[in-house]
Amino acid sequence: MSSADPIANLQTLIRCPSVTPAEGGALAALEAMLLPLGFKVERMVATEPGMPDIENLYARLGSDGPHLMFAGHTDVVPPGDETSWSRPPFAGEIVGNELFGRGAVDMKGGIACFVAAVARHIEQHGAPKGSISFLITGDEEGPAVNGTEKLLRWAAERGETWDACLVGEPTNPDVLGDMIKIGRRGSVSGKVTVFGVQGHAAYPHLADNPVRGLLPLASVLMDPPFDGGTPEFPASNLEVTSVDVGNPATNVIPAKASFAFNIRFNDTWTADTVKAEIVRRLDAAAAGSPLRPDREPARYEITWAERPSHVFLTRNNALIASLSGAVESVTGKLPKLSTTGGTSDARFIKDYCPVVEFGLVGQTMHMIDERVALADLETLTQIYGTFISRWFDNALLS
Repeated sequence: MSSADPIANLQTLIRCPSVTPAEGGALAALEAMLLPLGFKVERMVATEPGMPDIENLYARLGSDGPHLMFAGHTDVVPPGDETSWSRPPFAGEIVGNELFGRGAVDMKGGIACFVAAVARHIEQHGAPKGSISFLITGDEEGPAVNGTEKLLRWAAERGETWDACLVGEPTNPDVLGDMIKIGRRGSVSGKVTVFGVQGHAAYPHLADNPVRGLLPLASVLMDPPFDGGTPEFPASNLEVTSVDVGNPATNVIPAKASFAFNIRFNDTWTADTVKAEIVRRLDAAAAGSPLRPDREPARYEITWAERPSHVFLTRNNALIASLSGAVESVTGKLPKLSTTGGTSDARFIKDYCPVVEFGLVGQTMHMIDERVALADLETLTQIYGTFISRWFDNALLS
């Protein structure tokens, strides 16, 4: 069967139950699609103490520059209650004009379409005037420790360099052609613990209630705003995501209380400067917030999550114009250039080459009955094919 058919490609990939960290046969299926196209395919297993081993794939067609990378992941989130699906989540069934299955849009669909686009390019134009590579991980939906970051390092140590990258994540909110991601906000998470003195609720003078300190500390992180946004990014935003005192007794003042938070920040900040601003706010609030009148300021400690995500913005005009022009040529829509949404593996790729993201409509990703319109698979394949031609033409001219 020809790998130029995105529907058949996607059915094959969906039928591989590759729930993180299981490879599930998905990388083997992808390898079988790429080898007949002339790709050299390598499978790399990344390890880390205390983490599951992860299989990853790197494939390259061509040996010269310019070099275009397509990046993505074959791992998927669990299907949840399979009896709630109208079709089995790993069957790849077509119902009407839609294809059902876990990973249909996030993001086996993007991989299926890029494979088809490359196959059609080879059929119609021959091998590209340069190189195309696939950098595919099995750890994007998991901890992202043994995935793209290590695969990039592994490939770079073997002499691989790239001129640009397209990540096939589902970037379109409503209709194919809506949005290209040209950057991502940074992300920092942490936990603040306020310390008090445990005691009987009927004798508060003998205790110090840490909740009295927690409330103003949490409040000062959420307001005032960190900034007003930039032309390319929305305003940075911090949310308190949980509050815990670990106290089941209603007549006991707890010894400590904590809250967790996450901030998504724009390029006004770095991970270090936004951390410093958070500490500045906490120190100021703690100094003015004794747990009871005429007592010492609230005592707190902050614990940072180990791996912040760093903000980035791609300014490579040739890459952005090639993709925007391809989208407009195929769909008639001029896509919005956006930095919204969560993090992706583009945060690792940005350190190696300019990177943008464009894929399917993401409305059903991670949901019961995840599915994709058959027409969107064909349209995305055409967009990717047009992009490949335009990018190589632009790269060879520059």
